[in-house]
Amino acid sequence: MPLSTRPLVALILFSLLPVALCAQAVAPGAETPPAPALVPVAGFAVPEGFEITLWAQAPQLRNPTNMDVDYRGRIWVTEGVNYRSHDDRDKAGDRIVVLEDTDGDGTADSSHVFIQEPALGAPLGIAVIDNRIIVSNAPDLIVYTDVDRNARWDAAIDKREVLLTGFNGRNHDHSLHSVTVGPDGRWYFSQGNNSAHFTDRAGKTFRVGSSYEPTWGKAAPQIYSWKPTQLAGAKSDDGHVYVGGFTVRMKPDATGTEIIGYNYRNSYEQTVTSYGDVFQNDNDDPPASRTSFVLEYGNAGFFSKDGKRMWNADRRPGQDIPTAEWRQEDPGVMPSGDVYGAGAPTGIAFYEGDAFGPEWRGLLLSAEAARNTIFGYKPQAAGAGFKLERMHFATSNPGQDLAGTDALRGKTSSEINTFFRPSDVMVGPDGAVYIADWFDPRVGGHQDFDNLTAGAIYRVAPKGFKSVVPTFDLATTAGQLTALRSPAVNVRALGFNALKAQGAAAIGPVASLLQETNPYIRARAIWLLAELGADGLAQVEALLGHADAATRLTAFRALRRQDHRVLVHAATLAADPSPVVRREVAVAMRDVPLAAARDILLALAKGYDGSDRTYLEAWGIGCTGKVTEIAAAMLAAHAGVDPLQWTPAYTGLLWRLTPAAAAPQFAARAAAASLMEKDRLAAVTALGFMSSKEAAMALVDLAQKGDGLVQRQAFWWLLNYKNTRWAGHGLDAELKARGLYDPATVVVTESVVPVPEPSQLPSVAEIAALVGDASRGAARVVACYLCHRIGEQGVDYGPNITSFAKFQTTEVVIGAIVNPSGDIAHGYEGTAVTLKDGKVVQGMVVSDSDPLVVMSMGGVTQLIPADRVERKQRLNRSLMLNGEQLGLDAQGVADVVAYLKGL
Repeated sequence: MPLSTRPLVALILFSLLPVALCAQAVAPGAETPPAPALVPVAGFAVPEGFEITLWAQAPQLRNPTNMDVDYRGRIWVTEGVNYRSHDDRDKAGDRIVVLEDTDGDGTADSSHVFIQEPALGAPLGIAVIDNRIIVSNAPDLIVYTDVDRNARWDAAIDKREVLLTGFNGRNHDHSLHSVTVGPDGRWYFSQGNNSAHFTDRAGKTFRVGSSYEPTWGKAAPQIYSWKPTQLAGAKSDDGHVYVGGFTVRMKPDATGTEIIGYNYRNSYEQTVTSYGDVFQNDNDDPPASRTSFVLEYGNAGFFSKDGKRMWNADRRPGQDIPTAEWRQEDPGVMPSGDVYGAGAPTGIAFYEGDAFGPEWRGLLLSAEAARNTIFGYKPQAAGAGFKLERMHFATSNPGQDLAGTDALRGKTSSEINTFFRPSDVMVGPDGAVYIADWFDPRVGGHQDFDNLTAGAIYRVAPKGFKSVVPTFDLATTAGQLTALRSPAVNVRALGFNALKAQGAAAIGPVASLLQETNPYIRARAIWLLAELGADGLAQVEALLGHADAATRLTAFRALRRQDHRVLVHAATLAADPSPVVRREVAVAMRDVPLAAARDILLALAKGYDGSDRTYLEAWGIGCTGKVTEIAAAMLAAHAGVDPLQWTPAYTGLLWRLTPAAAAPQFAARAAAASLMEKDRLAAVTALGFMSSKEAAMALVDLAQKGDGLVQRQAFWWLLNYKNTRWAGHGLDAELKARGLYDPATVVVTESVVPVPEPSQLPSVAEIAALVGDASRGAARVVACYLCHRIGEQGVDYGPNITSFAKFQTTEVVIGAIVNPSGDIAHGYEGTAVTLKDGKVVQGMVVSDSDPLVVMSMGGVTQLIPADRVERKQRLNRSLMLNGEQLGLDAQGVADVVAYLKGL
């Protein structure tokens, strides 16, 4: 709710805060004081030994959407005052403001506007690279050049250029995001799943669509003649199909453009380490937000491969939401990373500095606006990928009591700690971490409720930290090296560009950085050496034999950017002891012709351990355009081997390729009762991705003779794809002949969830005060099996609640039992299907095809021919029975909660 509707809360909060924390002083005689304009620093939790301080606040800045820092330590901020429904709040347009701490006391004391213009409408990204200010403002990527370097726009002197255009989603969160300069000197940026049709400065066109049509009202007019759905499945000029959100890598002149990751929902931002690893966070509001490593050229899985189907249309029986949403059981999809559920991630950064001590180097920071938190990770190598263990680096909400999120249908709270909405996080040239706070009771949902247009920047640093921004003369080699050492990622670009311009003369000074104690500085030297001519390339090639795998990895990546003897080195490194290095060799084969890549890919296949999903997917990416031939070579090498005796490694490799020639073998594996269910289901999936009639008929056999999830998933594949993937194979007639599905004989049984009577139970607080008995709860929880899986018991209809209670407060668990309609889990919204004969079936629509597949209470699934449906309507209440309908009194609820909390 808007702040102006909360005078009593504002009065209470105001009495606790110093006047400096408020937007203005209380006028004499005023009935209520103004609402607070920021979260006080005393309300934050940070790691031991650190402190959080207020660096800047409104009116020095308003509604910060993104920020960057220049080599002088000045913070540049893009504002979103004209966000969405408030698109005309400031008639002059949105602003870019520059803030500075001129006296070094840790607080900004100077703020001015660089530019304000009507074309700026809630821009989502800014990068400051020397005197070039790159602003992401869909549909355009704009470069402002501050010619006179006074940080103030003068149209008579300075230059404005639209570097790229064609990014759909004006004033929309799922659009164009900020630029980051990588250690290779390339620019990286992302676009959400609003789609794009853009042409780089070399004339290469990229077409990226999906089934997502961004609409939200007057501020989202149709920009282009095309729609995202028209681009879904279209090839780009590089010969590949990209869908959904995506990450771009290109040279600063907008040539050499590549899409290096795609099929996100809304990858808000990316960070690139000095080794060249890319991490991103992906916003899917309620069910499955995540932080992940971007495997080069990897498909993140939100849409189908052609972009025409969203994840929930392809969710198979037995799959939980995180698995289904990021298609983690599909070949051709990279690992999802840390999926943490409800959220709204924004900015992301990687800490490589020395100010926090060596133990904090390599800290990945992700701003989570829905959770009022900056997440921290220390990515650890795990096979060819990374293990991401999440912690709270800075939070105003340690208890994670969410409010104002899409997961809660926008329901807000008056608790000030839930107003902290970090829109960005970055590392300053002084080594401190800076956090931009949008400040609002609401996050997402096309809404903002803070009528103050507030905002703040906080600083996190060790206690007693003194900010010192290194000064340097960029005209000297020493100054260039100082810039390259900067912990601020885009400041490093100044040193990189200047040293690169020196050419061979810089080899000695740059090579000296290989002796630095900070490994990230050593990595930056490798990238630069590869830019410095033949002698520099020779030094990088020598590092391919280094004992440290990260050094070998970086050297190979740097040589790839220069397209220098890549195949020669790949042939050797295909047998490297490190799966990380071999992963990089694999993705390097993506666009290499079969004749040159065949032996390398087959050698890499021998390095797969049978379980490393990142390695498997990298290898599959390398096989792009060569799948049939590589699969034929592998099948020939295993001719005559019983498919039930296949090793996990060989099975996985063939599963990733899903060649039609392997349909008989996968059919045998799917039907084999001697194999574990997960292996049989994987075989069903392999058949589902084959377009051949043989694969389709194998699935028909499984649907008729199989059991459990194997049978259900086989049937699901047939119903979902009989009219598309297997059109022309006569499946309708085959299903009818086998008695599996005949629309003329289908009998639909009505299924209606009774409307609960008004509750007679005491309040949630009163039930929480009762002492529950877990042993009694174990007996009473049987009633929940009707809809939920708990451990190995129950059905997969409602959410699996095995670990639900562990991560929720007692009050939340009680509320979910007493009033399940109060907070319906995303993905479990009900639908009421009314038939032409008057019958009503309430449940979850599993497949919106023909037939309509609806799962109702108890996990009962019905097939409803499309021509019998009169209408479908959203059921605005839970499909679950409440506690009283299940026969639970207050003590029974307390007992069930005690049992669930103890699981």
